[in-house]
Amino acid sequence: MVGLRPSDIPPTPAVKFIGAGTAACIADLFTFPLDTAKVRLQIQGESAVAGAVNGIRYKGVFGTISTIIKTEGPKSLYNGLVAGLQRQMSFASIRIGLYDQVKHFYTNGRDKAGIGTRILAGCTTGAMAVTIAQPTDVVKVRFQAQISLRGVKKRYNGTLDAYKTIAKEEGMRGLWKGTFPNVTRNAIVNCTELVTYDLIKETILHHKLLTDNLPCHFMSAFGAGFCTTVIASPVDVVKTRYMNSPPGQYKSAVNCAWTMLIKEGPTAFYKGFVPSFLRLGSWNVVMFVSYEQLKRAMMMSRQRIEYAV
Repeated sequence: MVGLRPSDIPPTPAVKFIGAGTAACIADLFTFPLDTAKVRLQIQGESAVAGAVNGIRYKGVFGTISTIIKTEGPKSLYNGLVAGLQRQMSFASIRIGLYDQVKHFYTNGRDKAGIGTRILAGCTTGAMAVTIAQPTDVVKVRFQAQISLRGVKKRYNGTLDAYKTIAKEEGMRGLWKGTFPNVTRNAIVNCTELVTYDLIKETILHHKLLTDNLPCHFMSAFGAGFCTTVIASPVDVVKTRYMNSPPGQYKSAVNCAWTMLIKEGPTAFYKGFVPSFLRLGSWNVVMFVSYEQLKRAMMMSRQRIEYAV
């Protein structure tokens, strides 16, 4: 067997909660440069973007990463990492860690859950997570969009400064800017990601194509990442544009989407698709593989402590 063997005792809600947040942070550490490239590509085309003022244009995911390194230095690829990790610990812990509990709640404790129930559970935990963690997402996106060039004034000097400045200049509403598109996006992402992972994994195990180990988790996570990217990209682009926009540029998330459609055409909704897929696909693989192993490791540690006592 590849990896740790499954525990004889199902993981507790606390193990799932902590394991999901930790696994998401591990995934962010590996894939953050791809996420930064995705954000830069998604906001390209806005006149307010500093990159457009300085004549910098991004072409493709690896071209964007190369341009950022050449013009701003490699550290800029990790702009917003602190907020990103804060986001994952508060966000993934809820949307992924509580998914099974909410699913069981909707089935009244029955083990078998239909697709409709899984979708409903995914929407619920996704919306809950966004409502709580939205300020961390706003700060993360602002940092990733921030151009680090000589002569270009930085919007924020640090994570704490970003929270304070946004609250001072835009009010508390500014920290929850883009909540509606983000709730929509994460309801879609959560449903597609978790439900697809669940279904692919169950199908593989049911037909005995693989055992419940790393290769099975890898295949399930990769498939979930691709499906999620295809479905969630349009909402993701609107969310990024709207959360990064200065006050007054867009009246609402719907106005932002309409402006994009009129000025840039429907293809604008799939800007940054390749980095989105590379990021989401790799993020899913690292996160789900880490999550499955962390759950098993924590349950093994718990059993050893109980036996010792």
